[in-house]
This record gives sequence, C-alpha cells and structure tokens, in this order.
Amino acid sequence: MANVKLTFLGTEKSKTQDSELECFAIGNDEIFISLKDDHELFICLDKSTAIRFAKTLRTEINKIQS
Repeated sequence: MANVKLTFLGTEKSKTQDSELECFAIGNDEIFISLKDDHELFICLDKSTAIRFAKTLRTEINKIQS
C-alpha cells in the first residue's frame, strides 16, 4: 500500500483558518481520520465502515445545489 496522507483544508466558514481534516491508512485494515481545529479529534474506521461512510458522504454531497 502506498504511504499517502490526504489533507483537506476548511472553508472560510470553519471555526479557524487552520481547520483541516487528514485521512490515511493504518496498516492494511484501518482508515485514520483526524479533524484539527482548536482541538484534535480522530476516529479509526475498519474497511466496511469506511466504505459506508464514503457512500453516505457522496449522498450528502449530491444533495448540495450547484
């Protein structure tokens, strides 16, 4: 597996300008998602939960009016 970390920066509606979300794999069986704002929160998801999360996120993105 490639050693890749994705970082997404928040919009101007974010609480601080330094808000970011990071996502990367831990080993072969978990996805680590970190949300940094004033504090850092994180969650580790197994593969099936990460897939369900991705589907839910896509559904919510599709609800946004262009």
